[in-house]
Amino acid sequence: MSAATSPRRGATAPPQAVLRPGGGSLRPGTPLLQPGDIVDVVAPGFRSSAEGLQAGMQFLRRLGLVPRAPRGIFGTDLLCANSDGLRFEHLKRALGAPDSRCVWCIRAGYGAIRLVERLMRLAPPARRKLFVGYSDATTIHYFLNHHWGWPSLHGPLLDRLGSGTVRADELQELKAVLLGGLRQVRFAGLTPLNSAARKPHIVRSKLFGGNLTVLQTTLGTALQRRPRQILFLEDVGERGYRVDRMLQHLSQAGALRNVRAVVFGAFVGGREPDGRTLVPQVLERFAREQSFPVLMGMDAGHGEHQRPVFLNTAAELHCGAAPHLTIETARL
Repeated sequence: MSAATSPRRGATAPPQAVLRPGGGSLRPGTPLLQPGDIVDVVAPGFRSSAEGLQAGMQFLRRLGLVPRAPRGIFGTDLLCANSDGLRFEHLKRALGAPDSRCVWCIRAGYGAIRLVERLMRLAPPARRKLFVGYSDATTIHYFLNHHWGWPSLHGPLLDRLGSGTVRADELQELKAVLLGGLRQVRFAGLTPLNSAARKPHIVRSKLFGGNLTVLQTTLGTALQRRPRQILFLEDVGERGYRVDRMLQHLSQAGALRNVRAVVFGAFVGGREPDGRTLVPQVLERFAREQSFPVLMGMDAGHGEHQRPVFLNTAAELHCGAAPHLTIETARL
């Protein structure tokens, strides 16, 4: 699909200040995207339905953006949206395309880890762009954040955005960070889980992470790093013992050695056979065992709330009374 005629970047009138769901407002900066910008749509994991793909692309059009999906985005594979080779080529072209501003996943599922060895052989393009996705896309976030030094956005997938099931206030916030120049996202109402989180102080760093199950698969691979940053974790469908096992694996493998703090997002599902969930208690016990602050309550992950979480951008975690997290939006 060819690009529509678009205004020159920076030629539009300055955006108005916008409200953020966490409270307050900020004077806007330069928008990450502008009407007419091309967004490359990729499927590094599972496929969506053809209708889901079209609905996701229509969502982008309603924002005034120009979606571009590769011909043959869905093909034949045992598990994934297409063969490893084609999924990699689609992602490689999208990341390197000089005419697009953003790469957005249509769906997650599984498959990104199978592309890592090929990705590790790539040199970063001269021009950075925004990558958007979550869940299985945690692998790609990790690669872009820690090997190319790019910021990225842990945010809703296009198949969900196209379905119209995203909350109206969170959709407004997403538009504000992408097109309105909103410079900061604020997560208020966090719950401290250990004494380090209840002690008043500010942790100034950057965020990394995403899905716990996917992040665990980086251990012992060429992808693994030990960033001195704030770790964000979420997951879906994992029972308490499995969450505990993964957190123990991260800890015993040294992956938490340099972590400044941990903030948990949504942990959805994973109930025991009797209907209970042990995940909150597991997270609380993990927190008590750590010397760094551990908090929970970020409105992000696989649940109803899927607020935008920028990774590898400046962030401040305020501990003590009224704990909250502020994250700067990306600068490309």
